[in-house]
Amino acid sequence: MDASGVYVRERGKLHRVSDIVLKPVVGFSSSSSSTCRRTNPLVLRKEHFVFTYNAEGSLRYSSKSLFDIALLFVAGNVQHVDSLVGFPEQIGDRLFAAAEENRVFLKPDVSPRALRLFSDAYGEMVLGSLCLRNRFPLLSERIADIKTFHSLKRLDLFGCRLGDNHEIFQHLTSASLASCLIQLFIGGNGLSDAGLQRLTAPVRMMRKGLDCLQCLDVSHNPLSERALRYLKCLPKLDKLDVSGTSVKFGSRLKLSMWELLGLTYSENALDAFDHSECKTQGWAEQVVNQWETNGAQMPKQKKLDESRISALRFCTCLPGAFRVGRQKFVQEVLNAAPLCRNRDATAEEQRLHFYKPPAGSTTDGTTPDRTCWNASGKRKQPSEKRSDRSTASPPMKRASLSVFNADDMDLLDQY
Repeated sequence: MDASGVYVRERGKLHRVSDIVLKPVVGFSSSSSSTCRRTNPLVLRKEHFVFTYNAEGSLRYSSKSLFDIALLFVAGNVQHVDSLVGFPEQIGDRLFAAAEENRVFLKPDVSPRALRLFSDAYGEMVLGSLCLRNRFPLLSERIADIKTFHSLKRLDLFGCRLGDNHEIFQHLTSASLASCLIQLFIGGNGLSDAGLQRLTAPVRMMRKGLDCLQCLDVSHNPLSERALRYLKCLPKLDKLDVSGTSVKFGSRLKLSMWELLGLTYSENALDAFDHSECKTQGWAEQVVNQWETNGAQMPKQKKLDESRISALRFCTCLPGAFRVGRQKFVQEVLNAAPLCRNRDATAEEQRLHFYKPPAGSTTDGTTPDRTCWNASGKRKQPSEKRSDRSTASPPMKRASLSVFNADDMDLLDQY
């Protein structure tokens, strides 16, 4: 039987499976066989039994169910599973918990594949909301694992030092997140106009990504009013926070927001930008906590070296003189403390929250003047008196992709 093959029945057909590599069984006698037997991989082990004490104090044991034994075996070899699509949620939940207990998600060579396996099958149940606020080391060390979460509805990357060209940008505009990401917080990241242009380039030029984004926080970034035009490509954007940027509040800003994005200024703070409820939610919540705990136990010098290598990697292709200056700048950024906002400072600064008013209402809560608008929303006669721009319905966002400005063409030339 040792030399026999393994046969699997799948979709009503029986076929032979070759090159099966199973996890070696601890305690398997090397004298009987040099490798793990395919026909007997589940050798009795300590974890297959439940040990208890009776009323007299005697040790008793009972075997676990076959389901639990099989669950432990699959959790230990989860990297060899092709797909979990079609398996009930209850099975997936217990298998994820078993893999977590087995510390599978702490292994860099196994974790990304294992997380992708669960994300493909169970989507937002694995992780629907991820908060990495001011947790730059965690993002840097676990970027490959974080990219496997493609069903996120809420992602908070405030204070993660993204800069203008971070590799997470490609994941944010990927097709996998396009249909689910609703809230995105990228404030306090040193994001300039060029960075926002690069982030939205796939959306503006190829209609790819951020299809369902409704709430965007770009506060505390060096953004100018000129950068607002890069947000015209977001079809469902209805809440925007530009507090702490280079944007100056005034009638001109109100008019620009209304004409470009159809958003109006909010006198009161919007609850969507209150981060008190920010949390990580899903099966992988404890996994993220394990990553942070494990990273905190890593020697400090090793963590600093890895962070510097990650941050300075992009400098290797630059000219020598510019490279030295750029490395010095990045090292200063790495040594700086993360941006943390306290409530007192937030209350004193100028809050710039914008929202899209309900359909049929104006910026002051009234209905549009019907003498200037007909039922279809168009003007009756060109000669009639123009109504105030602030009382018109939100302008339609540009749908044409044929017109690119000079900055877009320069960005295209870089690819």
